[in-house]
Amino acid sequence: MRGSSFDPKLHWENIYSRKGLDEVSWYQAMPKVSLDLFKEYRVPPSARIIDVGGGDSLLVDHLLKDGFSDITVLDISGTALAKARERVGASSPSVQWIESDATTFDAVAPFDVWHDRAVFHFLTSEADVDRYIEQLSKLLKPDGLLILATFSENGPEKCSGIPVHRYSEAEMTARLQKVCDRIKCFTVDHVTPFDTVQNFLFCAFRKAAF
Repeated sequence: MRGSSFDPKLHWENIYSRKGLDEVSWYQAMPKVSLDLFKEYRVPPSARIIDVGGGDSLLVDHLLKDGFSDITVLDISGTALAKARERVGASSPSVQWIESDATTFDAVAPFDVWHDRAVFHFLTSEADVDRYIEQLSKLLKPDGLLILATFSENGPEKCSGIPVHRYSEAEMTARLQKVCDRIKCFTVDHVTPFDTVQNFLFCAFRKAAF
């Protein structure tokens, strides 16, 4: 268990300082499931998108390649963002980079799509989950699309040495029902660079159009 002195920013800065792009368990050369959901729900190229906990993942690269032009990547680790920014290169000016905790950040305008494959399952206290959902409620536009992936009930109990919260479809839906309507959920096996398998729960939600 994490002690009261646990510093999440320091933890993730250390991880990204020590490990390369394909040396972390969540690495995906092609984030196919996420990209397929963008296509399935016909997200337009002009959509304002945020990748929460995006770190130095390759989702931003693929979104830029697919013609999306308003992308924000948020991560608690400045090291991760610097790596991604350097990799994206000439396209970087069209991306907004926010170094912040996902439960406390602010943005200049709300988003059409909120994507998170990295943060939610690391929130193991009720207070942090509540703050995250408050952020989501504030910063996702009415009728906006939420793509949320966490470790499933069959997923690992820890990741990068710290505990995670594993979700069922029922619990995920109950957590978010005050803000979003569930469209669908499904599980996916992610094969890590170390040839281990992690089972993820992917859910798509639509924020209520008030």
